[in-house]
Amino acid sequence: MEKIFVLGGTGFLGYYTVKELLKRGYQVETVALPPMPEEDLLPKEVKCTLGDIGAMSDDDIKAMLKGVSGFIYAAGADERIIPKAPAEKFFYEANVLPTQRLARLAKEAGVKNFVVFGSYFAEFAERLPEMGLKDQPYPNTRLLQEQLAFAEGEGSMNVSSLRLPYIFGTMPGRMPLWKMFTDQIKGQTVFPALKGGTAMVTVEQVAEAAVGALEAEKHRATYAICGENMKYQTFYKYMVDALGQETEVPVVSLDAVRDVYEGMDQASAADGTEHGIHSIVTAELQELDLYLNPEDTKTVLGIRDHDVERSIHETLAKCVAE
Repeated sequence: MEKIFVLGGTGFLGYYTVKELLKRGYQVETVALPPMPEEDLLPKEVKCTLGDIGAMSDDDIKAMLKGVSGFIYAAGADERIIPKAPAEKFFYEANVLPTQRLARLAKEAGVKNFVVFGSYFAEFAERLPEMGLKDQPYPNTRLLQEQLAFAEGEGSMNVSSLRLPYIFGTMPGRMPLWKMFTDQIKGQTVFPALKGGTAMVTVEQVAEAAVGALEAEKHRATYAICGENMKYQTFYKYMVDALGQETEVPVVSLDAVRDVYEGMDQASAADGTEHGIHSIVTAELQELDLYLNPEDTKTVLGIRDHDVERSIHETLAKCVAE
């Protein structure tokens, strides 16, 4: 039985990845930050160590990875975190350096396949050079995370990256991160949307893609996965419905709200923080359809059809249940 190591196996994405690996007959080990979100979260056959892998020595990590054939990196900081400025430094230290170190140690330990959980903003940084996303802290460091992981794997370890869009689903013991958005719309009489849209997936599809990428054994592959594409206005209306409100969700032009987004960036600068993607750039992106074609990755990674809209409704229902 092949042994797979999942970094962050008690987190949202890692938890479902562990479940998918077990379903396919793999032996699974994980290290995750404490505390355990819920007692008996993982099956007893999963060896789970609670602790900070960043504080472990190189030798201890390589000993832990002995006999492991695959490593899934289901950890890191996403763009919803607003760190102290400069954001580039924060995301570099949170995502790039740990990934590079662990990819190097995994290769030295004999791991053959390594999968990184990344972001679809890396995909659009490449597809839409006119948007200047490579100059934004979060997309730039996500691209760097991939490149350094690829470089560490050269010669003996296949390294691939999942470029993940909006993700929906629930798990025991954790509140979905979408709660921060339902909190923003709560009590509002009007909540405008820009005209664009985004790609979306269920967390189960992320897990299927992760195992599929591991089994594909393709070095330097990037997979921008998608289950469904949706307009922001539609998604915001789903949040309104979950809240049981009568909030209007009109589509407005960027010019109509430009001052609001520029003001957010000015407020961040004033309090010493910085968005990984500046607010005005986020608004410019939301004028576009950041859509992906599910067929590009569905077959090659073995991603099954899931009811994305149902997953959205279940996720939002949990967000507003309190």
